[in-house]
Amino acid sequence: MNTSDSIVIIPTYNEKENIEKIIRAVFGLEKCFHILIIDDGSPDGTANIVKGLMENEFSDRLFIVERKGKLGLGTAYIAGFKWALEHDYQYIFEMDADFSHDPNDLPRLYAACHDEGNDVAIGSRYISGVNVVNWPMGRVLMSYFASKYVKIVTGFPIHDTTAGFKCYKRRVLETIELDKIRFKGYGFQIEMKFTAWRIGFKIKEVPVIFVNRKEGTSKMSGGIFGEAFFGVMRLRWDGWTRKYPALPKAE
Repeated sequence: MNTSDSIVIIPTYNEKENIEKIIRAVFGLEKCFHILIIDDGSPDGTANIVKGLMENEFSDRLFIVERKGKLGLGTAYIAGFKWALEHDYQYIFEMDADFSHDPNDLPRLYAACHDEGNDVAIGSRYISGVNVVNWPMGRVLMSYFASKYVKIVTGFPIHDTTAGFKCYKRRVLETIELDKIRFKGYGFQIEMKFTAWRIGFKIKEVPVIFVNRKEGTSKMSGGIFGEAFFGVMRLRWDGWTRKYPALPKAE
């Protein structure tokens, strides 16, 4: 029985080229992580690949939640967070399926929370320069200046506010009112970090190198960035008017 205090949540939609490789890469790490796939009805058979691995090799550490249709990145993670909390995991990770997030960085994010006492660890592309490989320059600039924009508007002291590679301690997700998180695209990533910060959780950025996907198709769209851009104003307003949950006592 491969027990673990940590679970990596990976949302998928048409990731048949990458899914088995990323699962094996995570399970090949020295530290034992479990994996939860949230699949939004991938027509390419991604879920079937996962279920085959569950049945034949990884029944005790690979899990899947299947949803009908594309319901949004944010709702996928919220579903995954609730599942992880119900199953008593202490460290809950977000990671993409396409190797843009290096599985070898998972232990570093874990150490930032487990060993160093942080509540949230962010795999940051911008804490030590711009660490992005094979992205078109326009997309690099859009992402980089989106994070700068968030910092200016909200006063949020994080360099990579849209990062999707993260580790949360259990108590963070138990405290954040998950059903009140509004954004579904990359605005979700900003809102979760901003809410954790406003509550008073300790956040650390861990430098990582982001590599653009080699296989499969990007899910990025102008609408996703638009939601993030205009949603920041709403977060700023929330910061003035909303009553956030109290910071729980230290463990």
